[in-house]
Amino acid sequence: MENAALKLRGMSCASCARSVEEAISSVNGVSECIVNYGAELATVKYDPQQTNVTVIQKAVDEAGYSAVPLQQQNPAAQQDESEKRRLSRETNELTRKVAVAIILSGIIVIGSIPMMTGLHVPFIPMWLHNPWLQLVLTIPIQFWCGLSFYSNAWKAFKRHAATMDTLVALGTSTAFIYSLFPTFFPSFFISQGLRPDVYYEASSVIIALILLGRLLESRAKKQTGEAIRKLIGLQAKTARLIRNGQEIDIPIEEVQIEDVILVRPGEKIPVDGEVVDGTSSIDESMVTGESVAVKKQPGDEVIGATINKTGSFKFRATRVGKDTVLAQIVQLVQQAQGSRAPIQRLADSVTGWFVPAVIAIALLTFVIWFNIMGNLTLALITTVGVLIIACPCALGLATPTSVMVGTGKGAENGILIKGAESLELAHKIKTIVLDKTGTITQGKPTVTDFITVNGTANNNEIKLLQLAASLERNSEHPLAEAIVRYAQTQNVNNNVETQNFASLTGSGVQGVANNHLVQIGTQRWMEELGIKTQALSKEKERLEYLGKTAIYIAVDSKIEGLMGISDAVKPTSTQAVKALQKLGLEVVMLTGDNRRTAETIAKEVGINRVLAEVRPDQKAETVRKLQSEGKIVAMVGDGINDAPALAQADVGIAIGTGTDVAIAASDITLISGDLQGVVTAIQLSHATIRNIRQNLFFAFIYNVAGIPIAAGILFPIFGWLLNPIIAGAAMAFSSVSVLTNALRLRNFRPKVIA
Repeated sequence: MENAALKLRGMSCASCARSVEEAISSVNGVSECIVNYGAELATVKYDPQQTNVTVIQKAVDEAGYSAVPLQQQNPAAQQDESEKRRLSRETNELTRKVAVAIILSGIIVIGSIPMMTGLHVPFIPMWLHNPWLQLVLTIPIQFWCGLSFYSNAWKAFKRHAATMDTLVALGTSTAFIYSLFPTFFPSFFISQGLRPDVYYEASSVIIALILLGRLLESRAKKQTGEAIRKLIGLQAKTARLIRNGQEIDIPIEEVQIEDVILVRPGEKIPVDGEVVDGTSSIDESMVTGESVAVKKQPGDEVIGATINKTGSFKFRATRVGKDTVLAQIVQLVQQAQGSRAPIQRLADSVTGWFVPAVIAIALLTFVIWFNIMGNLTLALITTVGVLIIACPCALGLATPTSVMVGTGKGAENGILIKGAESLELAHKIKTIVLDKTGTITQGKPTVTDFITVNGTANNNEIKLLQLAASLERNSEHPLAEAIVRYAQTQNVNNNVETQNFASLTGSGVQGVANNHLVQIGTQRWMEELGIKTQALSKEKERLEYLGKTAIYIAVDSKIEGLMGISDAVKPTSTQAVKALQKLGLEVVMLTGDNRRTAETIAKEVGINRVLAEVRPDQKAETVRKLQSEGKIVAMVGDGINDAPALAQADVGIAIGTGTDVAIAASDITLISGDLQGVVTAIQLSHATIRNIRQNLFFAFIYNVAGIPIAAGILFPIFGWLLNPIIAGAAMAFSSVSVLTNALRLRNFRPKVIA
């Protein structure tokens, strides 16, 4: 299966989004389609053996809309000049139509005041009351300013569908066509004892107000996508290459892997790479959210779009275009903004039958008032009011706009949220499981103690360390790296050739070196092998009491040495754990380390529940057991062995400094590797869901209350009737109010919990 992101054009309401979704989903080979009305984005999963993006675009075109695939080569290309010009043209045209509609409808309203009030107003000239003048002024509003309503309604009709444009077209056409009869045949109305009143002001003002609402909505939507534009704007435009000893400035799109690039103080780093010459401090806050500059030297990685602070340096490009960290962040944020939260399902199901239901209610309203009261004017006003005030747009915007802003704020704070479902689920977390190494601790273990059974006689210590380091050189485990580094600091070579190397996950490693069978690992494994460990048992207890990991070294099935390895706790881990507990979460530490060491580390950071000596293949099962207790479980980890547990958890949170596999298996990624990011992610989830609930409340209350009032339910009791003009204004600004509430999320700031 492949994924495609399509930028949609021509949608005017949530019903349009549903129509596009149905059109794409009907394409053979498409397994999943999510259309985000707020982002005007379609996320499609399809089988390339059965279909392709061109076929999907054709289906969208046939539905009356258009779709453009988002470019993936370079994030800067997402907002190219042609796209900006197109958006500018559309905004300018809409602005002109709004201006014309407001001016002309204003004149019509002034001329209609005597009719609406039944009073003679001296300062309004009689010729403004003329229905023929009002007709002339209404025609450009009806058929130029409001043309999109009719064209979109006609497209929907051909698809046997109904959208918000259908309601507007029906409502304004009803008022306009009715007004034509008293304009052309006033004597007929008079002969029937009816006043020849016209409702051009209702038709024209409704179009003006709805267009104004869409203009404001369009501008508000642009603000919800501000996070993407900010991220794209971070990228450098050019790179200074070193070729044949010469410095050459080229566009960033032309940079290739292995190119050597020079970066001077104050400049942006154009792409990802590895420092090959020079040292500097780099501000990575734009990508990681960390404000402290990071020192870089040869061998260190640098991230594109970050800023070089002090020295000049050269680096070799390792990732360019869509493979850079920034491009992947942009893609993840777009993916999240195009996703659908479970809380949105209710709104989607309502939107599906909403427009047909409103049309039915409007017809019923007309029939009831015309039959009961025998008053055509009353029946007309209530019918038009129902058609106009019913706005599914607010329902369609309630969730996606909050998700867009929420995921954007997450990216600004160094938190990448893959989907709206993860964002919503995070606020329900009851238990959070923290891996020890690399999550609570630095993940850079160091050998602090090396004890041998036979002491230092006959260079025994050096020989044993050489065998151990030579064997561990074949492993990628952090503890293995610590042993190899320790040997290097002791000037001990690790170049002894080894054979039959084997790594037993969660236990240790073994192999043959210098014709000796060397085995390095846990006490449990040694006991499983039948190797006695009593000779160093007291030293092991001492190391574990100090919170260190004890690793045995056996040669030819006999214990020869013991290493104490310590991994320092991250400076912010204790504060983060306390903050999570104050949020009402149960914090659990999960580790393959021995219980005594694990409990020492847990005590240091304030964790009460410890699951120790858990092998990597058991971690996912451990998470499953916690879930069986009826808890929503989040797992935080950074290693390859954490990936199954991250996938099993309800919400998997990966430390961004960890492996690509762990990040791929997770739902949320913390770029900085700081546990405080977990606290921020949960706070952001709470804020976003609260915002969504507010939006849904306003949207539902608006429709539940507005439609009955427009239908005239209060008229028999209080004599109140909702003027279609007021209905149009309320409809237009309901969507704007939801968008404005969603934009309040841009003010989100993580709370510091002491």
